[in-house]
Amino acid sequence: MTAPSQLEKSAVSPRAWSMLGIGVAAQAAGTVFVSTPAFLIPLLHSEHGLSLAQAGTLAAATTFGMVLTLVAWGALADRFGEKWVISIGLALTALAALAATTTDNYALLGIAFLLGGMAAASTNAASGRVVVGWFPKDRRGLAMGIRQMSQPLGVTIASVTIPTLAAHTGIGSAVALSVALNGLLALICAVALVNPPRPAVTAAPGASLNPYRSSWFLWRIHIVSALLVFPQFTLSTFGLVWLISEQHWDAAPAGILIGVSQFVGALGRIAVGVWSDRAGSRVGPLRLVSISAAVVMLAMAAADATPWGIPALILLLATTVSVADNGLAFTSVAEAAGPQWQGKALGAQNTGQFIAASAVGPVVGALIGLVGYPIAFAIVAAFPAAAIPLVPKRDRDIST
Repeated sequence: MTAPSQLEKSAVSPRAWSMLGIGVAAQAAGTVFVSTPAFLIPLLHSEHGLSLAQAGTLAAATTFGMVLTLVAWGALADRFGEKWVISIGLALTALAALAATTTDNYALLGIAFLLGGMAAASTNAASGRVVVGWFPKDRRGLAMGIRQMSQPLGVTIASVTIPTLAAHTGIGSAVALSVALNGLLALICAVALVNPPRPAVTAAPGASLNPYRSSWFLWRIHIVSALLVFPQFTLSTFGLVWLISEQHWDAAPAGILIGVSQFVGALGRIAVGVWSDRAGSRVGPLRLVSISAAVVMLAMAAADATPWGIPALILLLATTVSVADNGLAFTSVAEAAGPQWQGKALGAQNTGQFIAASAVGPVVGALIGLVGYPIAFAIVAAFPAAAIPLVPKRDRDIST
């Protein structure tokens, strides 16, 4: 007979769902700002004369900024709670976006993007704690999958708005969207976000100890996630340019396709989260996602040789697969870190990811310029392939 724990899921309060919704909206707003520079690449490259490597470097400024502050924001969330970390971070992101709208100087624009990325990191580090704090273990895969929708949702919003805004009204108007979104969400979080109840330190034996010293589990998940960033950010950074320059799409429909692919990827994260809840494992699905990511990047490498329309379908599939690991890895990190280390561990998780993401713009941009898109995509496939043997064989959980 099936165990009761598999027949009945733990109850989740309406407040938990509402906090999750606010967290998703908050991180989506921050993601719109962080991903905006990537969707300026076609304009910067074709009309402003920047090379792909130069435009990619400018686009990487926001992710590099996040690298500098993710662990610090996580530590603040561990110490003071999530509400004000997220609210203040979004307000600072809005101010940085406002500064970016006032300059045409590329150096100053890069500085504004850098500072905005540093501020936007607050939602990445703190919103994961909201999920783990408000949801029971057997619902966290679903909840974290929904929470991880925020990144592709933010990219979707940026992809369907930024190229058109930039082409018709300029870079400043395109960035102004982030001023409005982040300012609004900063206010909503300050008013409505409630910190989850915190368990006593004694609720989980060893939860206050440094989990990085007792096991290699977190280190391995961090490395795996960093490797899996390469296909994800290659597609989100250069997918639009590939459609326009190689597949000869117009900017507007290309942006819509990128947005659709990101939205489908967001739904995929939820499906993978539910899968992990039912399987009772995060690392098993994570291993299969790593294998799939390598396969779809090889498919992208061969896409140019396929009939018309097939490259778009391959891009849609590749984007969906490339973002599927994030919720699994985040949930695994939060559970393995324990209540006293969740913010710092999630900050470290994102730090590794965004260090890799910061390298994607200039490195893959230069690689595409040197060997072309197909070979560059094939080389990127090596990163998820390298992640496969590094995925731990068993889960680790000291969260409850």
